[in-house]
Amino acid sequence: MRRRNVITLLGGAAAWPLAVRAQKSAIPVIGFLSGISFNANAQQASAIRQGLRKSGYVEGQNVTIEYRSANGQYDRLPALAADLVSRQVAVIIAVGSTNSPQSARAATSTIPIVFDVGTDPVATGLVSNLKRPEANLTGVTGNLTALASKRLEIVRELLPGRTSIGYLRNPANPFDTDMTDLMAAARSLGLQISVFEASTDRELLSAFQSMAQQQLAGLVVSIDASPSTHGNLIVALAAHHAIPTIYSDRGYVLAGGLISYSTERDSLWQLAGIYAGRILKGDKPADLPVMLPTKFELVLNLKTAKELGLTIPPTLYARATEVIE
Repeated sequence: MRRRNVITLLGGAAAWPLAVRAQKSAIPVIGFLSGISFNANAQQASAIRQGLRKSGYVEGQNVTIEYRSANGQYDRLPALAADLVSRQVAVIIAVGSTNSPQSARAATSTIPIVFDVGTDPVATGLVSNLKRPEANLTGVTGNLTALASKRLEIVRELLPGRTSIGYLRNPANPFDTDMTDLMAAARSLGLQISVFEASTDRELLSAFQSMAQQQLAGLVVSIDASPSTHGNLIVALAAHHAIPTIYSDRGYVLAGGLISYSTERDSLWQLAGIYAGRILKGDKPADLPVMLPTKFELVLNLKTAKELGLTIPPTLYARATEVIE
């Protein structure tokens, strides 16, 4: 082999690792910021990854995801968001509570943010317009706050003649906007609402003891993310104190809760992943309208109803999208 060819080959061999490193560094990185534990939002994260795949991005192949979770401790979110910004991620997917995208927005005005929240993003100040979100934010919303009155209607149908209802919320979440809608609905339905606040296991134990002492007819659990990190405990306490409870997520009912009414979440979660993929391909957040739910689900647990001595009204049973025997 001629000397010039040998030098050329050696030069190419030396350059090859640099080219590989350049290719690897070109793989986009998505920051996944959650206000709750990964166990609590595993299904959500899975659906978002499915949405990314629909956009042509597969984790570990052509996209990397950096996961950060506050585990229900909202005061940790600003530092976690700042960490993702310092790593220069291409997109931040902020889920788990309104606190999550709020913290991401405070940390960056340039990195695109795709939020997935259950509250009204206009009412909580994330965006000023759903059709044309400003700046670097867009996403999806379950808009579950608007369903608070519907849950009360279901409680009244399930417990006719009973008027004393509890509402469990997390005081650590300043973006819980259920209260106004819930109280207005209670007045129109002739129901009396007692509010209980809890964000820790100890506070939940105390709250349920107070509910039992007040002999509440039923309970509505807020859409707030933090109580969902204590989902199994809430379900267990509701069963222990024999309090018929309606939830904002079917996961509670699968864990033994009585009933839930919510949006069909998987399709929305997937859309958050699709949006992140579109942004990676060049779309701007301001050009992607915030998407609202179009499907809703009513899930019943007949075993739990029997243990509580409740008979599910035929009209409610007929409307159920899923019944757990």
